[in-house]
Amino acid sequence: MHGLMMDYPLTIPAIVRRAQSLYGHRPVSGRRQDRRITRTSYAVVLDRVKRLSVALARLGVRPGDRVATLAWASQEHLEAYLAIPSIGAVLHTLNLRLHPDDLTYIVNDARDRVLLVDECLVPLFEKFRAQTPSIEHVIVIPTSVESGETTPDQASRDYIDYESLLASADPQAFTEMPIDENDAAAMCYTSGTTGRPKGVLYSHRAIVLHSFSQGLVDALAIRESDVLLPIVPMFHVNAWGLPFTGVMFGCGQVFPGAYLDGASVLDLIVRERVTLTAGVPTVWLSMLQELDKEPGRHDLSALRTIAIGGSAVPPSMLSAYQQRHHVRVVHAWGMTELTPLGTVCNCPASLEHAPFEEQLRYRARQGKPLPFVETRAVADGSEVPWDGQTMGELEVRGPWVARQYYNVDGPDQRFSDDGWFRTGDVVMIHPDGCVELTDRAKDLVKSGGEWISSVALENALMAHPSVAEAAVVAVPHPKWDERPLAVVVLRKDAVATAGELREFLAPQFAKWWLPDQIEFADEIPRTSVGKFKKSVLRDQFKDAYQNA
Repeated sequence: MHGLMMDYPLTIPAIVRRAQSLYGHRPVSGRRQDRRITRTSYAVVLDRVKRLSVALARLGVRPGDRVATLAWASQEHLEAYLAIPSIGAVLHTLNLRLHPDDLTYIVNDARDRVLLVDECLVPLFEKFRAQTPSIEHVIVIPTSVESGETTPDQASRDYIDYESLLASADPQAFTEMPIDENDAAAMCYTSGTTGRPKGVLYSHRAIVLHSFSQGLVDALAIRESDVLLPIVPMFHVNAWGLPFTGVMFGCGQVFPGAYLDGASVLDLIVRERVTLTAGVPTVWLSMLQELDKEPGRHDLSALRTIAIGGSAVPPSMLSAYQQRHHVRVVHAWGMTELTPLGTVCNCPASLEHAPFEEQLRYRARQGKPLPFVETRAVADGSEVPWDGQTMGELEVRGPWVARQYYNVDGPDQRFSDDGWFRTGDVVMIHPDGCVELTDRAKDLVKSGGEWISSVALENALMAHPSVAEAAVVAVPHPKWDERPLAVVVLRKDAVATAGELREFLAPQFAKWWLPDQIEFADEIPRTSVGKFKKSVLRDQFKDAYQNA
């Protein structure tokens, strides 16, 4: 058939070419291990990307080979993001917060051939190096030794210095190779909270389409004038895809290194005039506490949006940022299997002039699906109505949704017979298509045959002025099967009793929803990506109601 469109592959090299042609002047900065801020440009970064591509090919890396990174967010990590897929290899980001046994399993499952590792993380790598024979070359990214970090042992002569490797490579020797847009460009592993971690491969096409969608006005509205700060780590679902999106649109990019506490993040936002940043709620709760210490001290005039995902955001936090600090917070939802963004919650036109509280109730939901991501909620094998009341497990499909896990053959219960991915999230879908997360399926409390949402109770508790954080878990009960138990962290110098918190909750919920017990803690355990680790709490308090 004649007269159709060009066969133009959607690939990472196409993103790199665009940035090289149009955005060489745009800034790239970051915080180093010794806390210094370094600044450079895309022109410098992309020259180094070519050098790294040439050097990796010279080491024998071939199309389809997995090249792993064990690194914090940095300019060098961005170089790896672009260089590895540009030679047809697969970028594999390792979660440095995992146990060495999990890292051993993941590296062996992926059969990584080369590892790029931050110098300060070499001791972590050495804990599992002997058990990962597939790794043939180890490239060490230098970091400051002034803060007491460990330098690679001089006896380890098979380490390759990153800067020396780049210096020895000729960027003019880089030649683009043909890459199919359906080839794998990157891979990440799930957190493994319900069994062994599972690998997810992202195609070039998926990453490019995901980047386009992130930039849409009704998504994150990303444009060249933005300065992006992905607080979500670069080892977690490609920093939510923001480094790729930033390069495509020519945004300035800022990388926080290992310093993700509220004070450090706030300092970086102010110094680098960040316009858009993204991360999990715990980071923004910490930064909110810093802002509340000295209202008006910090210049946030450049910051237009904080994107929050990973777990449900308390409406009280959305309100605090907007009303006390004039910062807009956008709620989003996604998963490793979705590259990862699935929904974004912007107020619809119908609520543009609605009262703030009505807008707030809407914005606390997870939002409408991005274009070409389709959603449905299923309960007992049937799709439930979009009525904003009926709960079901969220299922999705779309061009950047995984269709199977890496190295898994045959049927998988996470994928339906008709091609949808079962997320494990329990939701309600409203008549306008807006998704509202009720809970993770494993975190719902089933008491006396009725469901209780731990998320709803957590959000309500965190609206109390004395509460900094709260997690609610299902605990076995001899009469009711399960009952909710709350674990609360109070704000500094704040005082509250369990009875006071129950009274605070009482007007908002049916009596049988209220936690029978409220425990106080100095901190709530977290997963490797900063979410509450409820499995630890469930185990810790499993006998709390046995004498009830």
